[in-house]
Amino acid sequence: MTLQQLQYMLAAIEHGSFSAAAQSLHLAQPSLSEQVRRLEAELGVALFQRVGRGLVLTEAGRALRPHAEAALAAVERARESVGAIRELRGGLAAFGTFGTARTYLGSDLVEDFRNSHPDVRVRIVGQNSSDTAEAIRAGELESGLVVLPIDDHGLSVRPAMRDEVLYVSTDPARLRRPMTIARLAGVPLILSEASWGSQDPTRRQLSELAQREGVAIEPQIDVEDMEVALELAARGLGDTIAPRGMLRRLAPSSLGWVPFAEPIYETFAFTWRRGAQLSPATREFMTFAERRLDAIAEELRTQPPRRRAPGPA
Repeated sequence: MTLQQLQYMLAAIEHGSFSAAAQSLHLAQPSLSEQVRRLEAELGVALFQRVGRGLVLTEAGRALRPHAEAALAAVERARESVGAIRELRGGLAAFGTFGTARTYLGSDLVEDFRNSHPDVRVRIVGQNSSDTAEAIRAGELESGLVVLPIDDHGLSVRPAMRDEVLYVSTDPARLRRPMTIARLAGVPLILSEASWGSQDPTRRQLSELAQREGVAIEPQIDVEDMEVALELAARGLGDTIAPRGMLRRLAPSSLGWVPFAEPIYETFAFTWRRGAQLSPATREFMTFAERRLDAIAEELRTQPPRRRAPGPA
């Protein structure tokens, strides 16, 4: 019994005759018929009987059919698995993200990936999680890393890590105790992600918490980049909030911070179109990104501390 014989048998079932099956496979009809006869001879049973000009499966043929389909499907899966490895000699890893993600993933991620797969092109785009989610939903990107919550309609979401959001200031008096949402509404606040406003996941989370307290969070200074927000806060122009991963790399010594009384977290998650088959290159890039986030999550267990007093300017 050969895979070819099983393929010819299934083609005859699908097309209802040996001649139509042979035509679909670009074969001469006698060649296909001969292989089916050899299969029947090996099994010692007839698989088809003729009814008019067509073919009908015998009881033995009906019994063999699901096994033939399963065998050919298994071969196809094996071929695809090898093909996925082969395709990593080329192709494109297309990945969406948000603006501050580069502080977490960094250029090291791209370097590590390219060292392992030098022939795969890499495309990383995106400035905000909401835009990245929309681009994936529209089919413009395959997958991405976002901060939750997002509109997940049509998307699959897999949380990867979380990072605590801290209150940041140069004023020691405002850092004497953990921050609350009610008090946050009354401080001179600087927030990043100005263009996305309430669509930004972290601002969205703050807004929901403020609603529960009956207050509103309205920044006095709106900027695009977290780096700029931290720099302005370091100059004493206001206070800000930032996840520990950002403070670890970007906080000037003049800034101190405390946690919120009820801790606030940014939850990072991978997302892709629900039911979509990711290309091998993008799937592999996600694997590299997940390993890097796992390493960062381990570092953040101790660094930086959840509290720090502001230092000299």
